[in-house]
Amino acid sequence: MKKVSIYIVTGLFCTGSILTSCNAVKNANNTQKGAAIGAVSGAVIGGVLGNNLGKGGKGAMGAVLGGVVGGVVGGVIGNKMDRQARQINEQLPGAQVERVGEGIKLTLGENSVNFDFNKATLTSKAKANLDKLVPVFKEYPDTDIQIFGYTDSKGTDSYNLQLSEQRAAAVKSYLVSRGLSSSRFNTLGMGEADPIATNDTEAGRALNRRVEFAITANQKMVEDAKKEAGQ
Repeated sequence: MKKVSIYIVTGLFCTGSILTSCNAVKNANNTQKGAAIGAVSGAVIGGVLGNNLGKGGKGAMGAVLGGVVGGVVGGVIGNKMDRQARQINEQLPGAQVERVGEGIKLTLGENSVNFDFNKATLTSKAKANLDKLVPVFKEYPDTDIQIFGYTDSKGTDSYNLQLSEQRAAAVKSYLVSRGLSSSRFNTLGMGEADPIATNDTEAGRALNRRVEFAITANQKMVEDAKKEAGQ
């Protein structure tokens, strides 16, 4: 079974008066990472790293890092995200599940949800795999989910951008048809940006025809986490 990747933000701010906080981040366990991030710099980390990841912070990684709450509240949120990430990995082992900060970056590619060349129609395999995510998303209703669509490099930039938007919209539409609230989702087309494989081969292009999710806490989860943290 594929392991869930876990990223703890460290290093960039380990100078001066915050050195102790950075050491705390390095030594944090999974359930403490949100609080450790907050001790270093809170949402500042998300903003800075978000601007350097995922097409200027607009991709899934940037969206997750940009939503950092930090502090003890962030630790509570991170703990919930740990559990959700494990469940996603169990339900859909073909997906790439990355726990980042206080959110989850989920990449659905060739082994889970991919698209035929020049198509935005979900295959039967894609629908079956999305069905596996529905129970997990329903169990954690207090999350916002951003869906990013991608293409390979064939075709014009403008055409690929439109096609990628259609792919993200197709995933949202399917999940909503399975009973998830439309208000939880935002979609964005990324075109051929940020390839995860070479575009020189058909196998590589197939991997690039994908969608990525940024799963973050909504306001209700943040408020509930504040209560749980005694704030």
